[in-house]
Amino acid sequence: VQLQAFGGGLVQPGGSLRLSCAVSGRPFSLSEMGWYRQAPGKQRELVAAITAAPSTNYADSVKGRFTISRENAKNTVSLQMNTLKPEDTAVYYCNYRVGSYSQWGQGTKVTVSS
Repeated sequence: VQLQAFGGGLVQPGGSLRLSCAVSGRPFSLSEMGWYRQAPGKQRELVAAITAAPSTNYADSVKGRFTISRENAKNTVSLQMNTLKPEDTAVYYCNYRVGSYSQWGQGTKVTVSS
């Protein structure tokens, strides 16, 4: 499977960004998709995930600000990020999972700074 993430960039605190991840090469509708992030010097952490059902879960730090969604017809998963904070600065990665199979995308950098 191939995952291509895009939509990162530089945004001021309080601003918004929308990340998207396009999936190809494997069935998408049955997958669990996740967005993770890794800040400099920190471990990669789960930001949000969406199952095939779909059901969602979020890290406490982004609840109420971020929304994950999927569009099976386009094999894409998106992450709408609102009210961004400097601590959201990180490289964001999408992840595809079906059963024991997992694949990471290449990452897209998000910088929140004035």
